Amino acid sequence: MKRTVLLSAMAMLMSSAVMAQNREVKVGDVTMTINPEKGAKILSLKYQDKEVISQLRWPESFGSTFWTSPQKEWYWPPVPEIDKGNYEVVEKDGHLVMTSPVSEKLKYRIRKDFSTDAKDGAIVITYSIINESDEERKVAPWEITRVPNEGVIFFDAPLESITPAGLLKFEQKDGVVCYQADEAPENRKINADGKGWLSYKNNGLVLTKKFADLQAGQPAPNEAEIQVYVNRGKTYIEIESQGAYTTLAPGESLDWTVRWYLKPAK
Repeated sequence: MKRTVLLSAMAMLMSSAVMAQNREVKVGDVTMTINPEKGAKILSLKYQDKEVISQLRWPESFGSTFWTSPQKEWYWPPVPEIDKGNYEVVEKDGHLVMTSPVSEKLKYRIRKDFSTDAKDGAIVITYSIINESDEERKVAPWEITRVPNEGVIFFDAPLESITPAGLLKFEQKDGVVCYQADEAPENRKINADGKGWLSYKNNGLVLTKKFADLQAGQPAPNEAEIQVYVNRGKTYIEIESQGAYTTLAPGESLDWTVRWYLKPAK
């Protein structure tokens, strides 16, 4: 009996510790949960009690994260200080700001500034990449959000701009391109030239992200404004967006803002 009580107490303490690590940002009926001790990843995004982000905990591949682009500079796995490091947290004037350690490999520091726009119903995330090296660097911002392998992904782009052609079954419909989630035994990824927004519809909800629309030549080499990655099997999908490839002098930073909207589907 004593052992059972002790184990129960320990479990409660561990649960409380995990909850204490998480921070929340709320606007209206939408709640975003971020863990600064896990790379400042977004672990949950709910409208009331409905979740839109994948709750699988695949190693290296869960929640919504942020990387630097192009990927060829670090390949895989993700840079630890950026993707899973312990971020410092400051709350001030309605902003929740989380800052990473400096990456030993890339010499970048990442800052994530979470705030809300109640009038617009948006959660606003401004990502900053700070060049902590002693040389000029060129880099682009990159947001990656894992969602369940269900529902529909859609955005504004010419069907012919999606490459490789035919890898994912996109269709032109109602002025946008749409992909109905499907399952395959291999990993698949496409690039597209969008118009500054990307949406995902599932579980009675629509998640829309808005960001700067890139012009031809602005993405990092072999990258794109919009990317969709479908993991093998019935697991998860990544909806991804990137900002402009930017030259940073030593000590200089770039800021890139993504506005998140989560609403009931009509």
